[in-house]
Amino acid sequence: MNVKKLLSNRSFKSASASVFAILFGLLIGYIILLISNPAQATRGFMIILNGGFNGGLRGVGNMLHNAMPIILTGLSVGFAFKTGLFNIGASGQFILGAFTAIYIGVKWTFLPSGTLWIVAIIGAMIAGALWGGIAGVLKAFRNVNEVITSIMLNYIGMYLVNFLVVSTVFDLTRNQSISPRAAYLPTGGMNILFPFSSANIGIIIAIVVAIIMYIVLEKTTFGFELKAVGYNREASRYAGINEKKSIILSMMIAGALAGLGGGLLYLSNTGKHIEVVDVLASEGFNGIPVALLGLSNPIGIIFSGLFVGHMNMGGFYMQRLRFVPEVIDIMIAIIIYFSALSLAFKSFIENLSRKLGGRAK
Repeated sequence: MNVKKLLSNRSFKSASASVFAILFGLLIGYIILLISNPAQATRGFMIILNGGFNGGLRGVGNMLHNAMPIILTGLSVGFAFKTGLFNIGASGQFILGAFTAIYIGVKWTFLPSGTLWIVAIIGAMIAGALWGGIAGVLKAFRNVNEVITSIMLNYIGMYLVNFLVVSTVFDLTRNQSISPRAAYLPTGGMNILFPFSSANIGIIIAIVVAIIMYIVLEKTTFGFELKAVGYNREASRYAGINEKKSIILSMMIAGALAGLGGGLLYLSNTGKHIEVVDVLASEGFNGIPVALLGLSNPIGIIFSGLFVGHMNMGGFYMQRLRFVPEVIDIMIAIIIYFSALSLAFKSFIENLSRKLGGRAK
């Protein structure tokens, strides 16, 4: 492929915009490290670049575990983006999915242990879908902005879970909000590949779900209809597409993906449990930069989620040099800021492609 064809390739322009954002984010992050601690800046930067590899196979396994929930919340946000909606309510859907998964794991002990975790994550998806569907119904029938409703539903979901936790649902003196052994996710051989790490079958599920979402959006009539409604509701209605149904289903699918992320994380046998908090689940908001960096493409979201997980692990190991882990948050924020300028970068590539085409003539 010659330079002209490469520059005119849509996939190349999209991927190069993300690479551009990452490189500039890393460069400015390195400058921040130089300002904060010049003596250790270069060493700290190399630790960031090594990410999960700093800890060998164990570090890689923990990186995969760290990436699992943000891949799914990124898919949640990205799927909604693809259908013309902005799902900023992934945090609420995530925590409700997590609560439902643990509730089923604790209370539904009449189920065989080999199937309990499956029922638990299905319950998490249903809870997330129903919570996302509320914003979808309000958008479809009353044209209420989904950003406003999903933000409010984040807080309602968080406080609802708080209420349920402190009520008679769980016996906190017995640590019942920690998932029982019968509902733990199977390791799927990941404990052999990455010994002493938190990796389990959850990352495999996340990747498979991302591939399924790609097929649904790009290869099916159903996905085409969802995207068509996102592009133009009136034209879709004229073409015979039920736009209200499509909007509701889009938000429900997005909610199910976030709920699945919560269920998988809290059934991972890492000691993470539901507790009373006044802070929204960070995984829901981390899904937004993952979706943006992956350009809302499900396959791109897999790689952007792994990248963010890799960076987070680098931030964890960088604390050995007395750097605060928030440096990673700053670097990721800068990367996302430059991602917002990707349109300008794409425009530059397109202009360059046209100039090269003119010279060829």
